[in-house]
Amino acid sequence: MTTTATIALLGALDTKGTEYGFVRDQLHAEGCDALLIDTGVLGEPQIAADISRRQVAATAGASLDRLQEQHERGPGMKTMADGAALILEGLVVSGDVDGTLALGGSNAAYIFAAACARLPLGLPKVLVSTMATGDTRPYVGHTDMILVNPVVDINGLNRISKPVLANAAKACAGMVRSPFTGAEGAARAVAVSMFGVTTPCGAQLATQLEQAGLEPLTFHCTGTGGQTMEELIRSGTFAAVADMTTTELADDLVGGVCSAGPERLTAAGKAGIPQVVSLGALDMVNFGPASSVPAQFANRLFHEHNPEVTLMRTTKEESAELGRHIAEKLNTATAPVTVLIPAGGFSMLSTPGEPFHDPAADAALIDSLTAGLRDTIDVRTFECDINDPAVAEAAADVVINYMGEAIND
Repeated sequence: MTTTATIALLGALDTKGTEYGFVRDQLHAEGCDALLIDTGVLGEPQIAADISRRQVAATAGASLDRLQEQHERGPGMKTMADGAALILEGLVVSGDVDGTLALGGSNAAYIFAAACARLPLGLPKVLVSTMATGDTRPYVGHTDMILVNPVVDINGLNRISKPVLANAAKACAGMVRSPFTGAEGAARAVAVSMFGVTTPCGAQLATQLEQAGLEPLTFHCTGTGGQTMEELIRSGTFAAVADMTTTELADDLVGGVCSAGPERLTAAGKAGIPQVVSLGALDMVNFGPASSVPAQFANRLFHEHNPEVTLMRTTKEESAELGRHIAEKLNTATAPVTVLIPAGGFSMLSTPGEPFHDPAADAALIDSLTAGLRDTIDVRTFECDINDPAVAEAAADVVINYMGEAIND
């Protein structure tokens, strides 16, 4: 006996009802059920919802009448986002929804992002939005959301919008009808952090973990990468963490574009997951093109990684502060922690002869870190740089030792 897959359509039925009705019909034609969740506030719904806007507001602990009395769409967005997220999460957990799709502009993207943040990876999530061509980081976050550019604004059905919306519906229908079922559990999964200038370390480490029968998942430390890794650690995806590249902490401290926020390097400690941590790329702060670097840094040392990425060397003072921050975060860990210190350089750019070589700044970080760490944390110092094979080998050995039982199962 087969069960028909159900896709939740999440959006404002007062302004996009016609378009949602079209997508619903496309899903039906593909053999899927559609469940309409109305997140509109002000106007009258153009089509009937399966879950009304009043139910959505009530789930968030609010009154739809009160929201409508304000006569502004903006104040209701957070309420409707909170309610829709809770409803959709419950439907997914109960097995009543197999995927979700939304249409619209920034408000639709905001509400959909709030809902997707609570949904498991692998569950199909499709957003057709004009926001797809702008800065998508606030919407995608740590999720596996698929973005579709509608080309024209979503304002009626026409020769462009129809095929775009139909393709989005067909894509989502295809995903829910044939879900991937080969995902493994967390028992052998290891989070690994890496950056372009620490790639040799990350690549060798991943290879050695694979050879030991583990499953390394590598995250690119661009801000979003670190946030995603932290969120997945919190959700129980990993059994161990090899956080070799902690560069996002420098961006958070100094004001670079790759900050992963103040919670970076905290999830493993709170979750009780063993971790090995190093100082990868803490010799730099990331910016966009040279013209985008704030004027306050005009007299600093820079390196053009490429025309779109400008790197700035961290100072001795900033490095010392980073060491203190790392120690504070790791001292709260409730599971084993090993810190690997590559005294010969934190990246490709800080080895002798390279533009960011600054032994005094590196020493300031190392000294403040080691002085601040509690005695029970295992600290190992290497005279080589982080990309020397010895560092990756040591990290792999630590992780394999942490996960000995899982490897032998």
